[in-house]
Parts: sequence; structure tokens; C-alpha cells
Amino acid sequence: MSGTASSGTAPEPRRRGRPRRSPGDAGPGARERILQSARDEFSERGYDKTSMRGIAKAAGVDAALVHHYFGTKDDVFAAAIEMSFEPALVIPAVLGQGGTDGIGERLARYFIGVWENPATRAPLLAVVRSALTNETAAKVLRTFVLRRLLERVAAELDVPDPTFRAELAASHMVGIAILRYVIKAEPLASADPERIIAMVAPTLQRYLTQE
Repeated sequence: MSGTASSGTAPEPRRRGRPRRSPGDAGPGARERILQSARDEFSERGYDKTSMRGIAKAAGVDAALVHHYFGTKDDVFAAAIEMSFEPALVIPAVLGQGGTDGIGERLARYFIGVWENPATRAPLLAVVRSALTNETAAKVLRTFVLRRLLERVAAELDVPDPTFRAELAASHMVGIAILRYVIKAEPLASADPERIIAMVAPTLQRYLTQE
């Protein structure tokens, strides 16, 4: 009994049993390798051109294992986003260090710091680029940002319309990220991070605290 299948056969639906193993599938780190490969593939190819098969190949696992862990391409993208944004989940702690006094400066410094770090910049670029070109990717990103990030920021604010204010602050920072790190528009792309923080902080402070 050969047990082999044609490469064109559609992957089987997810199930609780383990998929057929290959040597690269073994080990507890398979899921993490898949996520890392997904981040790399989405970064290099964008959402549209990334495939589950390509993610599996990059991770050194069978494509069925990717489906087993994550189900669909949307699911693995959402998981990659959560992994990519993990540093941003400490934003509430950043906001809560000194109440609303200096909140604009702390938020600007944290945000620019995340983007200036090559280790965290690469996955963020993957997320932003994918969201700019694909509505499904944008919806996944939008849902994650609204539920996991902005609601936490808004919860720290004792002002009218806190969610609206948090969204304004986020739109300002995302705009800077796109121009500086994606489009690389000059002179913003080459500006000293401290200069950006100094100029952006008062605007964020006004968005988040001004009555």
C-alpha cells in the first residue's frame, strides 16, 4: 500500500487527529516555525501572493500541518498578526505609567521605538503591506487593532469619546509608519527619531486628553 496522493489533491478538512508526518514536522517547534515562515512570506510577497503551500515549504513541513494548526489562510494571517503585534500589547502599561500627563510623549516614543527595532519592524511591515493591498487582510488587521489595542488605550482615558480619540492617535502614528518605513518619503524617512517624537508627542497628547 503506497499511501501517496497526487500533489493536486485538495487538503483534507481540519480534524483532531494528527496529519501525516514528515521528518520536518517532528518536534514541538513546528507551529512556531510555521508562524515565523508566515510572517516572512506575507512580508516578502504580500497577502495575495502568499499561499499555504508556500508557507509550509518555507517552514519545512507538510501543507496539511499548516491547515491542521490554523485552518485557512485568513486564520494563519491573523495568528501571524498577533505574533507580530505582541510588543504592542504592553501599550496599556506604557500609558499607565504616569496617568495622562506625558501620555503623548510616552506613546510616541514607544511606537517609534518598535518601528526602529529591526526585529519588530519586519513583521509590522508585513502586516501593513498586506493590509494595504487586500481587503481580507485589512479586515483581519482592523479587527485585531480595534479589539486588542485601541480598546485598551481608550480604557485608560477619562475623557469624552475615548475610542474616537484613540483611533485619531492611531491614524496619526500609522500614517507616519507608512510614510517613513513603507514609502520611505524624504525627509521623514531619514529624520532623527527623537525629532519625530518631539514634534508628534504634543499632537498625540491633544488627541488623547484635550477636552
